[in-house]
Amino acid sequence: MITPSFRCSQHTNTVHIEIYCPAVRAADLELHVDDTLVSAHINPYFLRINLPGPVTEDDQSSAAYDAATGYLNLTLTKCLPGQEFKDLDLLSKLLAPRQPATSPGPPSIEVLSDDPSDIGPTEEDEYVDEAAQLSDRMHQLSLERQEILKAAENDWQLPQEIPSPFPLETAVKKQYGFLNRHSGYFAHVTHTENEVNELGADAETCSLAVRRSLRLKHEQDRWDEEHYIADFADDEYIQELSRWKIPWLGQNDSASPFEFTEDENTTMMRLPRKEYLMTSSDNHNLYLTLITILFSFIYETRTTQDDLNPESAWTMCTLIPAFSALDPPPYSASTQSSQPASFLPDIGISISHSTSTFISPSNPNPPSQLATALIPSYRRSLIFPLYRSFALSEQCRADVAQILQKGQRVVTRCLLRLKDILDHHEVYYVYSKIWLDDLCVWAQSHATDETLKAMGDQLAQVKIDKSALGLDLEELEAAVRRLQNTDSEDEDDSSDSDSDSSSE
Repeated sequence: MITPSFRCSQHTNTVHIEIYCPAVRAADLELHVDDTLVSAHINPYFLRINLPGPVTEDDQSSAAYDAATGYLNLTLTKCLPGQEFKDLDLLSKLLAPRQPATSPGPPSIEVLSDDPSDIGPTEEDEYVDEAAQLSDRMHQLSLERQEILKAAENDWQLPQEIPSPFPLETAVKKQYGFLNRHSGYFAHVTHTENEVNELGADAETCSLAVRRSLRLKHEQDRWDEEHYIADFADDEYIQELSRWKIPWLGQNDSASPFEFTEDENTTMMRLPRKEYLMTSSDNHNLYLTLITILFSFIYETRTTQDDLNPESAWTMCTLIPAFSALDPPPYSASTQSSQPASFLPDIGISISHSTSTFISPSNPNPPSQLATALIPSYRRSLIFPLYRSFALSEQCRADVAQILQKGQRVVTRCLLRLKDILDHHEVYYVYSKIWLDDLCVWAQSHATDETLKAMGDQLAQVKIDKSALGLDLEELEAAVRRLQNTDSEDEDDSSDSDSDSSSE
């Protein structure tokens, strides 16, 4: 069966579904409506969507096929007149399977007598006892199911647990990517021109601790002080890039309603249709990974002035630790630098690490986790790309905060643009497979506007100290200023001597 392209809209009392199915016989249409679930089958197309609210077929409903355009137009009546159906433009969310209903409660046991002296023990008592035990087991299973479902909810405020320092690793092949669901994509990485991969031939077998260690070593090996000093001393063009306004980022949201383009809708239609059973910790870490991905996307957008091209794939993938080293957040403050352990207490962000608070609209203090998650992105933006400036990285952080503040749809659009770049690259498409396909679905079905906007508000307040990067930026910049001051004094002395000689 072929899943057709479609789009949904609504009026006060009806929902309209336009399905593109050219060259079919309208008489073959099979339409089934069950509460929120709508399925339409017209050979060879089959569409099943789960609407945000219940609909029904009645006298106001209709189905009309336009052979000239190839569109099948369905009109269904809302069960609750006037109800607003949200997220009708998030096609991946509509295509997601309907969530199973919660398990019914345990069966009741009728008590025939509460006085044990009324009747003696009989064979029926044994059946009652067995029924009671079965009821208890079913009730326990129901409670466990509720805990699992509750753990899978989008709850950003979860208590942090310190991971075991030495987890037992038994499998030869390691999982990576979205929720550690993937493997095998880098089995022959040495035979491809993958210049992003920093793990070499061991990408499939490295544990997370080894990946992180290799990433830090690679960053330190590639760190070029002279390049950073040159960009710091002559930063006229970098300042121009920092001042440049991203056109689509500065648009007024209230000026016109947000609409996905036809290409974006087509891409969302092709996304995998999966259900993700994740814990709150998994969901939390995906938000942190999202920040690092948006940082790389906005860095390349700003430095190319929104002229993204296939060559941008290398830069964006390189800036994302989850891509280049298969090392996603969360990170700890003690693993952000390759400096000796004795030096680590002096490396920190300007926010206390003692707090375990999580992002929420009611928490005005920016959590340290946001800054810690961005430190590898800052480091890599100063080590690998063409323009290396701490001020430019700061501007990118502010841009990411603005994207998050705009909510779910703008975030999804950024992910789709990055996915489109990688999908058309003959090597780096693998990173779209192991991360972006699932992340685009997650952004529509699990990420919420409230959480994203709260993250954006707090990310805008985060301040990362240069000392947190472990690259001695402050010393290098101080050396440049001293050299510039010395040159300025020499020029002044030279001009003074020239003026004295001319006066004589």
